[in-house]
Amino acid sequence: MRTVALGITDNMSLFELSIPCAIFGSPRPEAAYSWYDLTVCSTPGARVGAWFRVDSPRGLTELAAANTVIVPACDDAVVTPPPELVHAVRTAHERGARVASICTGAFVLAAAGLLDGRRATTHWSYAEALAQQYPGIDVDADVLYVDDGDVLTSAGQAAGIDVCLHMVRTDYGAAAANSAARRLVVPPHRDGGQAQFVTTPLSSGNGHSLNGLLDWAIERVDQPLTVTDLAREAGLSPRQLSRQFLAVTGTSPLQWLLTQRIRRAQELLETVHDSVDDIAAQVGLGTAATLRRHFNRRVGTSPDAYRRTFQSGRGRPEARPAD
Repeated sequence: MRTVALGITDNMSLFELSIPCAIFGSPRPEAAYSWYDLTVCSTPGARVGAWFRVDSPRGLTELAAANTVIVPACDDAVVTPPPELVHAVRTAHERGARVASICTGAFVLAAAGLLDGRRATTHWSYAEALAQQYPGIDVDADVLYVDDGDVLTSAGQAAGIDVCLHMVRTDYGAAAANSAARRLVVPPHRDGGQAQFVTTPLSSGNGHSLNGLLDWAIERVDQPLTVTDLAREAGLSPRQLSRQFLAVTGTSPLQWLLTQRIRRAQELLETVHDSVDDIAAQVGLGTAATLRRHFNRRVGTSPDAYRRTFQSGRGRPEARPAD
């Protein structure tokens, strides 16, 4: 069973703390595999929000025993990252844990030296402060989250949901992440490169939001959709659509479509026994050769190897802290 630990100190955000609790701590009786074992590790009587204190028998030193460590938003971290949490997070990472932050939790990871020479993000309103305090970090204020392998950072608020679902997708596959998203009644398809916020309202020429177009396209991922098809559905010119797509998703319409096709292929490879040729047709990529080429580039493995990994019921091998 994969273990996830939250590192909690005073003045952490109740909302950001609740996100990993809801995703990793809620039982999943429908799952055909072991879900996560969630542990809360805190300083004694840590105050969360304005009304709550954390009563946990586990101290911060126990973070080192987890496969994944998550640091939620912390108001104090921007000015003075809690030294005991910084030390515990650094120790956990040195022992092999995957470490993730939500919002200003990135300042704790930065103080621990985990973000030096890496690309990272935080809430857009704190991005400048992060870059100024830690010039060795490549701060990207325009994305929802950054996955750098053993270290992940996310923007604030609801972006914490996106990075946690991304970790589920990495560990257990697309079907598991989609199931968790349905439980939370949130969309499963927000990519890390999507913009944190958009300064002007985005809508299609027929009055519908662009999110409605994304849903429409996902429902037709088996079809050979083009930019012209999407623009026609949105009531926009292809150039207008491309500009809006870039603003909302951080990528082009065709690249976004390819991502959705690969994600659908992942889910099918995890859950059915159809041939790779059949799956290629079902996700609009035509042939097995085309699917294999794009799948390998995006996922880093072949469709057949991916299927063996996730249909075994074990998911990806978990990171194990060193003894």
